[in-house]
Amino acid sequence: MQIFGVDIGGSGIKGAPVDLDRGDLAQERFKVLTPHPATPDAVADGVREVVEHYGWTGPVGVTFPGVVTGGSTIRTAANVDKGWIDTDARALLSDRLGGLPVTVINDADAAGVAEMRFGAGRGRKGTVILLTFGTGIGSALFTDGVLVPNSELGHLELSGHDAEKRASSKAKEDGDLSWERWARRVEKYLAHVEMLFSPELFIIGGGVSRKSAKFLHYIDGLQAEVVPAELQNNAGIVGAAMRAAEEGVGER
Repeated sequence: MQIFGVDIGGSGIKGAPVDLDRGDLAQERFKVLTPHPATPDAVADGVREVVEHYGWTGPVGVTFPGVVTGGSTIRTAANVDKGWIDTDARALLSDRLGGLPVTVINDADAAGVAEMRFGAGRGRKGTVILLTFGTGIGSALFTDGVLVPNSELGHLELSGHDAEKRASSKAKEDGDLSWERWARRVEKYLAHVEMLFSPELFIIGGGVSRKSAKFLHYIDGLQAEVVPAELQNNAGIVGAAMRAAEEGVGER
């Protein structure tokens, strides 16, 4: 069974058909740059470009970097244009894709559900938190495998700032931080999240997950286990397709 997944990020929009039996991409993903400003119309054009690259005519699952309520309405837009707020994303994207059925889910939640079924969280009980480090910090919170949606833990306060302004991958790049110095910021952030939620497991996702050997060994002061995402930066694409399948928007 294949469904198309698209992951909208602050820097790129990437997608591919997903094989939901294997929990992996059925073809190599295609990516376009996120437009700036990342207005609803401009981003929708980017999504259309990604989907049309494959000549896809079936259902599409799409992630969004912000709170998504009711499976469609955008409530926050920290790293894209504020014009997204209160937008009916499902209607907008379906219209732009020529009426294809569309499902929308928070980007970190999508990555989380993929990792819990096919990746580092597979079979894990208790409290598990996936954190995606990219343009911002996304979060997915699970208790005994059940998602608590739209947790947005990247906006907790850290050293007087929004945490993602201090510990995201973008913060590392903007500050020209070494892996060790950045990892210490990440550890401080994880310690704060651990104090609040006492998870058994942190899963570190986003693009930085494929470079985990450069920094994870510096994070050693937590009680929780800390592991890299197994699906790495494809987790959001897989999770978006999974959500579309769960909502029964059809298959190809």
